[in-house]
Amino acid sequence: MTDLPIKPLDTRKWEALALHEMHRFYTDYETHAVEGESKPRVIGAPFFYRNPAAETGILLIHGFMATPEEVREWADSLYSKGYTVYAPRLAGHGTSAMDLAGRTVADWMDSVDRGHAILKECCQKIVVAGFSTGAGLALAQALFKPEAFQSVISVSAPLKFKSLSTSGVEALDDWNRLCRTLGLKWLTKELVTNHADNPQINYLKCPIAGLVQVKALMKQVWKALPTLAIPALIIQGKGDPKVKDTSGPKLFARIGHSHTSYQEIPFHLHGIVRGPIAETVFQETLRFIVHHAQDESDYHQ
Repeated sequence: MTDLPIKPLDTRKWEALALHEMHRFYTDYETHAVEGESKPRVIGAPFFYRNPAAETGILLIHGFMATPEEVREWADSLYSKGYTVYAPRLAGHGTSAMDLAGRTVADWMDSVDRGHAILKECCQKIVVAGFSTGAGLALAQALFKPEAFQSVISVSAPLKFKSLSTSGVEALDDWNRLCRTLGLKWLTKELVTNHADNPQINYLKCPIAGLVQVKALMKQVWKALPTLAIPALIIQGKGDPKVKDTSGPKLFARIGHSHTSYQEIPFHLHGIVRGPIAETVFQETLRFIVHHAQDESDYHQ
């Protein structure tokens, strides 16, 4: 039987989609940027590294209160190995903390969906990967549309936070909404200080409403995780001051199929995808991508 020809990919479409995403960011920045708070536009912009010869594209998702710049070193590493990489900007990021306060998990998933649409137009296979909240979104993407991805990589997904203050954010968010409804906005506490690993990238104020959305995302992921149908790599920072060390092992154990790998990386900061420590992450993720590209036919038999 003769193999059917592969439909040519429409390069004009991915270009148009990528330009549209950049325009979306510029519009949001003009609308929501705050003088003295917002970072330069170049920090918040989505970016696209296209290798015309690449069969596989990597959809690389940044974390909460960060921007695509957070995963640029990771993207540089993957691109240098011959992959195409797209790093979407999650809605509400790269602009201002109050912009982020009005965004939801659905908004972030839409951002990732649009990034996937770009890669789909120029790559035959796609791996979805992310750091921190971006890791939670990567797992959600893999769970809810597994046919779209070859595999998924989760680095320091925030299943459980270490800070006791995060346990009451839902109640505080309810209080804030009640006060706004009653016209008592001066009684609200919408933002709290963020002790950022990368202050040149991250917001320095954390929206309470956004934390509620992160926790809601991870609850969705946890509930659905036993149904994950594609290979997964779970990486956890050991000694992470923000995410509990048990988060990674619990995610790994809940997946429950043999095509899941777990790696633990000791470090004293949450951010392990930038700086010298990141090389260990990059090596582990590259090894996983290459291995499962080779094993894909066996896995799906």
